[in-house]
This record gives sequence, C-alpha cells and structure tokens, in this order.
Amino acid sequence: MRRLRRTLAMLGVGTVATFAAAGIASERAGADAAVRPSADPVAASTAAAAADSDDVTLADSLFGLSGKLHMRFLARASNDFVIPVLQQLFGDSAARKSGIFRVPNAEREFAFVSMIPFTEKRNGRIGSYRIGSWPGEHGRHVSQAYANPDGFIEVTPENQDARVSEHFRLRDFLTKGQNDVWPKYLVLDLKLIDKLELVIDELKASGLPVEHMTVMSGFRTPQYNANGGSTAGRASLSRHMYGDAADVFVDNDGNGRMDDLNGDRRVDHRDAQVIHAAAERVEKKYPQLLGGVGVYQATSAHGPFAHVDVRGSRARWGLL
Repeated sequence: MRRLRRTLAMLGVGTVATFAAAGIASERAGADAAVRPSADPVAASTAAAAADSDDVTLADSLFGLSGKLHMRFLARASNDFVIPVLQQLFGDSAARKSGIFRVPNAEREFAFVSMIPFTEKRNGRIGSYRIGSWPGEHGRHVSQAYANPDGFIEVTPENQDARVSEHFRLRDFLTKGQNDVWPKYLVLDLKLIDKLELVIDELKASGLPVEHMTVMSGFRTPQYNANGGSTAGRASLSRHMYGDAADVFVDNDGNGRMDDLNGDRRVDHRDAQVIHAAAERVEKKYPQLLGGVGVYQATSAHGPFAHVDVRGSRARWGLL
C-alpha cells in the first residue's frame, strides 16, 4: 500500500479525494498529508523518492531519467508493483486485458499500457497484421539481448497519437507499410525514449533549439526488416526489431530533412555528428543507457540521420 500511494502521489493524484474515488484507503490517520502532490510533478516524484530508497527506482521507472516519460509498459503476466495501481484505478479487469489506461485527474499526462502477450502471435501475425518471427522462436540460440519481446503495444487509429514522452508519440515508432491494416502492433523500449529525450536536453543545453525530432525508422517487425523498403545495409538482427533503436534527425522547420545543426549553412553528415556527440554525453552521464550510435550520410532517398539505441553495449559506426 505504501508504494501504491507513493506511485499515485508521483503522478499528482495523491489527495484524499482521489484515493477515496479510487477505493484506496489510507493506512493511518493523516496519511494524506504525506502524499499531497506538489505543483511540480517532477519535484513531487523527487520528493517522494527521497522518502524511501526504493522509490528512486520507482521514480525512474515512471518518469525516466529524463523526467519526461508519459507511459509505462506492462507485460500482462507481470507481477509488477504497479499492477495494483491498474486494479485500483481502473478495476480488476485492467490487469487482465490489453489497452492504454490513462491516469485520471493527474497533474501530468500519464498512462499505463497493458501489452498484448507475445504468445498471441500466430503464424507470424496478430489478426491481419503481419509481424514475422524472431530468431529465438525457432530454437536458434540467442543471447538475452536478442530474446523474444515481452509483448506488443496495440496501436489503433484512436490511440496512435498518445504521448509516450514529451516529444514522442506512439505513431512515431510504428513499422512502415500495411497502411490500411489496423490495429498495428508495436515493440518499444522506454529506455530508448528516455535516451532520446536526454539527447534533446543535451542539444538544447548546447544552444540548439529542438522543437521536433523526427523518427525516420523506429520499430521494425522482423517481416519488414527482412523484406520491407530498402534493405541495403540492414542488419538481419537489427536492434530495430527489438524496439530499442531509432533513426532520428532534428527537423524544426518541418521540411522532412535534417536541420543545419552545426551552423555551417549546409545539411550533411556533420549535422548527424552533432546528435552523435550529444548521445555520447548522455551515455557518460547515464551508463545504464549504453548502446549504439551511428552516423549516416544523405542519399537520394533520405537526408543525413543518426541511429541511437540502448542495446546495453557500446557500438559506434559511420563517423568520418
């Protein structure tokens, strides 16, 4: 109950009235005073975390190291500590069905996402949506880094604009193709989103205004990774298949191409290197977000971009 109350307090729904509406009883008289939310939701999460060492992990897992996450993904069979939050706020069935559950009356937009179990994929599909198969499904020995995903986020026309974080929405990471097939299914690692938000923070700290970062390629189903679009130079075990990689560029002017980030009045791979340098600084500050960073030059099909992932080991390529 203590962690449940703290979780809700971090979301800014820790008042007595909210707990009563959610059917959550205080443990003792005056307990409401300990969970009354701050006007600043990030400050509230920090204050609650300081009250209990376990809550440091709690705060990070809710809002991320960036403090800018707006979702938490849950495997339906998980015994995660936030399952009671789903049950208390949305009813007992919430822990047993997939969907996006938005926290009501919260001071900041936040949702828990109950994922479709991986086992619901049949013959490379869920419903009409083609996904393909991961190497681990066919008895091929793979490391934990290439284990099958825990589950899928179901994305519909109605929820595709749901905010994952301050700068990103679910639709930003969908696999290309199958335009008329709904629902679609997404694998996404929130550590990637956290890292991208921190990269944006680093760019801003260096004097670069970042209003929009475009995700050129996010999650790729195994089927698309093998056969979709241009597969030249694409790894057969791409991190994109595991939802922890994204190809990105800064596009404040909305022209669909990288902006001039280094101020040389040209748009080329050197601008992608600015993103690379920001990602390097993020990894030095937050080694738990260690991963790959690649720089790609422009082609006739696309402008320059940077690859960012959170594979758990350092990898670098494409620097000139």
